[in-house]
Amino acid sequence: MFYFVEISSKNTLKENSHYLCAMDDFKLPITAWLPITKKEVEKRDWEQLDVILVSGDAYVDHPAFGTAVVGRLIESEGFRIAIIPQPNWKDDLRDFKKLGTPKYFFGVTSGCMDTMVNHYTANIRLRSTDAYTPGGKAGFRPDYAVVTYSRILKELYPDVPVLIGGIEASLRRITHYDYWSDKLMPTILEDSKADLLVYGMGEKALKEILQMLKKGIPFHQLTMVKQTAYFRKTEEGIPKNKNWKDLTLNSHDVCLKDKKKFAANFKHVEQESNKLVADRIIQEVNGKNLIINPPYDTMTETEIDFSFDLPYTRLPHPKYNKRGAIPAYEMIKFSVNTHRGCFGGCSFCTISAHQGKFIASRSEESILKEVNKVTHMSDFKGYISDLAGPSANMYKMKGKVQSICEKCVSPSCIHPVVCSNLDTSHKPMTDLYKKVDELPRVKKAFIGSGIRYDLLTKSYNKNGDEDDMMEYMEQLQKRHVSGRLKVAPEHTAPDTLKLMRKPDFKHFHTFKENYDKIDKKYDLNQKLVPYFISSHPGCKEEDMANLAAETKDMGFQLEQVQDFTPTPMTVATVIYYSGIHPYTMKPYYTPKTKQEKQNQHKFFFWYKKENHHWIKNQLTKAKRFDLLEKLLGRPKHGGDKKEFTDRKPENSGAVNKPKWLAEKHKQTAKNSGNRKRR
Repeated sequence: MFYFVEISSKNTLKENSHYLCAMDDFKLPITAWLPITKKEVEKRDWEQLDVILVSGDAYVDHPAFGTAVVGRLIESEGFRIAIIPQPNWKDDLRDFKKLGTPKYFFGVTSGCMDTMVNHYTANIRLRSTDAYTPGGKAGFRPDYAVVTYSRILKELYPDVPVLIGGIEASLRRITHYDYWSDKLMPTILEDSKADLLVYGMGEKALKEILQMLKKGIPFHQLTMVKQTAYFRKTEEGIPKNKNWKDLTLNSHDVCLKDKKKFAANFKHVEQESNKLVADRIIQEVNGKNLIINPPYDTMTETEIDFSFDLPYTRLPHPKYNKRGAIPAYEMIKFSVNTHRGCFGGCSFCTISAHQGKFIASRSEESILKEVNKVTHMSDFKGYISDLAGPSANMYKMKGKVQSICEKCVSPSCIHPVVCSNLDTSHKPMTDLYKKVDELPRVKKAFIGSGIRYDLLTKSYNKNGDEDDMMEYMEQLQKRHVSGRLKVAPEHTAPDTLKLMRKPDFKHFHTFKENYDKIDKKYDLNQKLVPYFISSHPGCKEEDMANLAAETKDMGFQLEQVQDFTPTPMTVATVIYYSGIHPYTMKPYYTPKTKQEKQNQHKFFFWYKKENHHWIKNQLTKAKRFDLLEKLLGRPKHGGDKKEFTDRKPENSGAVNKPKWLAEKHKQTAKNSGNRKRR
């Protein structure tokens, strides 16, 4: 039995236009999923597959899982497609052989995460769980999964092309620093032996590849597809394309010998990755030319709707039913993605490097259809866990004048200031939230992803409409916060924030003041949860002490904190490896040793008694008695009380106390005085 319902862009139920979704009690046949076993392939009467995908994740047929998106797109083009999820690479390789030889190519991805981030903590300690495996069990994928899978396939099937993609391949497409081996590595094409790499969100490139293969064009001739990378022998030259300009970078060998040359390369790579009209990048690697074709334009609303509207079951493959829940799926099973991309350009973040800085937004109709489909899942209790994108409040935001965006080379649209050409209206989101709220089966639709608070403060977003910001904030706080709202100021030190491409911390004070007013106005009692990073390039131990003192002053006991992890394709990682900022070529300090990192991290937890003695020693050595007093208070008995003064050293990085915080301290002091008099 199926349930038919239609949702218009005005959020009303109609009679004439419909979409299909499974009823609560409907059991799907195994053919509803893409096949992952020989038996399932035979059930479809297929003698040979056209494409086989190999993935480091378990197969979850959901639009939040890249393997499912790619598989469904290939299926939509009329190809016979199957998936080999989490194959065993340690035995006789039977998993790689079980589906035979594909007609066109093997596709390889590590899954939704870079394998090494999935496997190891920031301190390179092996994780005990894997969120993308049934039961959360670790050990079902190798380190550097793309390289491992691809090399196995090239050994078993030397004549079959291998196409690699996903975040691990995308962020390693050019010479990059690998934190886990502490080495500068060449493009992943070199070690994987793959034939072609698709970088970024690959639907448009993949669709063109499939259409060209259907026309009979041989795989090795697919050299003009945008958003792909491949090798070509140096003696064969560079294929000509009159529409593209070429940008030649320092060779891999030069980068190995000179960290400055490596850093200089990255500026060009980041800029070209975030341009609407980009150059083709050329880099010599061990006697071959690595050729990286320019990216496609941002997906249109129609294109991204098509990707999300493919016939996903939104469920893990039934094969996993007896192996336990897949934690990553459990986290997002009732969530709906509204857009892709992020124009924040944070120095430590890979989102824009992979998804791009230009926002690709779905239509209201597509989003509301998916929300309704979620509400008819058998275990849905009325709560959408997340209605957002990478940065929750960027839906429908874009440049006002396209021609200005076409000339832009900046990796961020909001740093060091919000671009005057950026439309930061929150009205499309406010309207969408209200329409989702009106759906009869939805009790609450929460925003679980972090929001960019700087877009919601007039002090920073000077061209924004303050009434529009406040309307969004009220709608968000009243209806879409599940007790806690996540924001990411990341640090308090001005120099570190500048390096991070984040706004000055004074703007977070302004945001919190506005947040608290709305919270008090509607008696919501909802926590604001700020995220912070330690050990970031440019951050010193004293900066962390200041961070601890200032956040304590604001009433926070920090919990959402992390050490900086140098992942490929970020400015911060380039600084970590080279010691040089790729844009200014100036040197920067970076905490690298285990001790330096642990010392910085301890300041997050100043409130734990086991850290008090250590904090006292560190701040005493630094003669920062002002910070010691703020964190631990004056000594009650004994001690050198003369050292505990209210003085601050010059250039301590302290910010002016905002009005709301000064009034809070004044009231606290008054209450304290009243208690003493009593």
